[in-house]
Amino acid sequence: MDRALYIAMSGAKQNTYGQAAHANNLANASTTGFRSDYTQSRAMGVFGEHFPTRAYALTERPASDFREGPLMETGRRMDVALEGEGWFAVVGPDGQEAYTRAGDLSVDPDGRLLNGQGLQMIGEGGPIVLEPYTAIEVSRAGIVTIQPAGEQPVGVAEPVQMKLVNPDYKQLEKGEDGLFRFRDPATPPAQADPNVTLVNGFIEGSNVNAVSELTDLIALNRQYEMQVKLMKNVDENAAATTQLLQGQ
Repeated sequence: MDRALYIAMSGAKQNTYGQAAHANNLANASTTGFRSDYTQSRAMGVFGEHFPTRAYALTERPASDFREGPLMETGRRMDVALEGEGWFAVVGPDGQEAYTRAGDLSVDPDGRLLNGQGLQMIGEGGPIVLEPYTAIEVSRAGIVTIQPAGEQPVGVAEPVQMKLVNPDYKQLEKGEDGLFRFRDPATPPAQADPNVTLVNGFIEGSNVNAVSELTDLIALNRQYEMQVKLMKNVDENAAATTQLLQGQ
């Protein structure tokens, strides 16, 4: 009896993990540049100094979906989307270089070039900081050009090249903050790729398929209910067995 109980319990627990992953995907269906996560379940034996008689369920996230999201036109000159493969280099919350597809840019009061997630964009010389300006342009090559405040219209500051990279996606994995980094922490930052280009006036939407995610959530919820029902049946059978033994 205990085998069925623990196996059902582990299955219900892993169902909740799967539901959390799909719920996170669904919650980010409208997040700029978001990449959805795959989930899979498999049997996992119990290892140790005993005869392996039990196999429990295990839910894991094998990879992220690297397919491109739809391009949405905004007409805003500070909105840029990557054309084809590639990544923007940004300063992650941990202060280290990370990669994202979100190109909804803005400049904060300190002159830092940020994306919609509030992450500072990285250029060839490090994190990008701009001086006060009256006009700004971002080229298809990722070159940021500004007209400094107070100067004549012909005055243009030195252009700043955004760092656009295109490492092998098989070497990348997504962290809990939604940013991508190299799987091997010892890997040096990716080199800028001059072949990566941008599309002006567009942002890339999430690649989440809301219908598919909702369907998977419903299926996982039904599996969870089945596991809970099985635990209840095991409990009822154990109670009946106890009564029979007491009757003897």
